[in-house]
Amino acid sequence: MIRASTTGVRVARRGSLLIAAALVCLIAGCRQDGQLQFFGYTTKPLYYENVRTVYVPPFQSRAFQAGPLRGLEVQLTEAVRRQIELTSPMKVIQDRERADTELLGTIVLTPKNIINRNRLNEVREGEMVIQVELLWRDLHSGEILSRPEGQPPPNSDPADLPKFVVQSSGRFLPELGESQTTALQRASNNLAVQIVQLMQKPW
Repeated sequence: MIRASTTGVRVARRGSLLIAAALVCLIAGCRQDGQLQFFGYTTKPLYYENVRTVYVPPFQSRAFQAGPLRGLEVQLTEAVRRQIELTSPMKVIQDRERADTELLGTIVLTPKNIINRNRLNEVREGEMVIQVELLWRDLHSGEILSRPEGQPPPNSDPADLPKFVVQSSGRFLPELGESQTTALQRASNNLAVQIVQLMQKPW
């Protein structure tokens, strides 16, 4: 009985030491802003705390527009607005004067790639690609959030500011009833996810 009791005391002491060590690690990992950071991971928010609203005007397009590509900029704009509302703490508003930031986008390329053909030289598998130039700017300070390094003057013309280029694609299989239109829808949705992820703070 004495041995069992002694063993229990030792286990309890070890447990206490482990708890104490964990508390020390927690204290050491605490930051001045109240967030924790361990081994490169942090509890800090993924998005800028001071950015609550974003103005997203209709995207522009410098790419070829015909057939299923007509109106693609409208489709992509709606996908981006929806993704911001769904997956980020930011709200999309229509009044630029009341917004914290603005997100400008321009479609620059929309190539179609043929991946595979059948014996009759018909398209068996293809993909539609969308490439976009982005500019995300703080409307209060003029800071370029999409490319924080090498800041230009705050009141620079948006046309002269550095752009961030993103690209996505969507596959289509005509034999399964898929078309360039469905591929563009996939590419737009994928691109919207990428864009909102890029709106997170740099690691």
